[in-house]
Amino acid sequence: MVSSFAQAAESEEAAMESAGKVTTSSPAKQDTPTDKSSRAVSEWDKFVPPRDEKFDWIQLTSGEWLKGELKFLYNYSVEFDSDELDLQKFDWEDIKQVRSAGYQSVLIETGPRTTTTAIGLIELVGDKLRVAADDQVIEFHRDQIISIAKGSTDVADLWSGKIALGINIRSGNSELVDSNFTAYARRRTSASRVALDYVGNFSKAEGVETSNNHRFNAHYDIFKTSKYFWRPIFGEYVRDRFKNINNQVSLGTAFGYHIIRNSKTEWEISGGVGALYKQFVSVEVGEDSENTSPALGLGTRYETDFTSWLEYLFDFGFQIVDQESGTYIHHLVTTLESDLLSDLDLDISFVWDRVEDPQPAEDGTVPERDDFQLIVGVSYEF
Repeated sequence: MVSSFAQAAESEEAAMESAGKVTTSSPAKQDTPTDKSSRAVSEWDKFVPPRDEKFDWIQLTSGEWLKGELKFLYNYSVEFDSDELDLQKFDWEDIKQVRSAGYQSVLIETGPRTTTTAIGLIELVGDKLRVAADDQVIEFHRDQIISIAKGSTDVADLWSGKIALGINIRSGNSELVDSNFTAYARRRTSASRVALDYVGNFSKAEGVETSNNHRFNAHYDIFKTSKYFWRPIFGEYVRDRFKNINNQVSLGTAFGYHIIRNSKTEWEISGGVGALYKQFVSVEVGEDSENTSPALGLGTRYETDFTSWLEYLFDFGFQIVDQESGTYIHHLVTTLESDLLSDLDLDISFVWDRVEDPQPAEDGTVPERDDFQLIVGVSYEF
């Protein structure tokens, strides 16, 4: 391409000389390496991917184009799945152009506390985002974008998750089975998210069960702005017979705020009200076997990427209930996640649970206030 441009220029000068329009001759100007590089960059800037109904296209600020599937934009971080490069994450500021194959849902901040959702084929060029649907094109500024997710109704396009297993089996002089299972799933649209989390533990030593507990959390968030979100409903189920909890159910509503929300770090706080129902395994004579209490809940969640292969999570929840239900209930999870290979990770977690006033069992035994766990497991992300 560069050589053809030079030949065309020389032919034009020769034609002008023969027509008498050039009275002096000078050596033809040679392109320097810098000129050739600048011209090549200019040509790449003009490149537009062909219309594609299967693959999305993104261009990085380096000029490179990638073909694949745009999973979503959250917290100013883009997840893009390529057949050759697998799942990749890019900072939003490193994305120069986006061209979608199918409909995408885009959450747009239209004012200090107002948002709107636009669904259609998206085309981002520089600072301008165009959303096209039904022969209509709407244009927004790049800074107005809060999030992008699939605009389709295909369930597989909206869900992601992770499962992890840790197990320790010993036999011989001592018999021990210690296992842990954790899982989470997330459903993301441009304007909302659903989060499901589960952790279960089972241990047996010398044929005697020493632990058997389960905790399941779920919440639904609606993004009101880039900072605020409403959690119209959240719930938690806990079962731990060794802590004299046969069944424990919490339900409530909350509001949240993002203190930090960028491509590397997300830190949010939330608070709300609800109710807690607790059914005990056994109680002392004259005590009720179940109790319902109003609850005030507070929580914070902090996630950050230390490096491209090491992530850190801190998740803490705190409830204030009546004395029969425990007075103060704490739950803390802190995790280091390290990439092993492909979709497999190594997870190391520390878990702390505390009930300030545990309910005594029928024989007068009072469960310990604190429980601690150190969990090491291998996880698969999907």
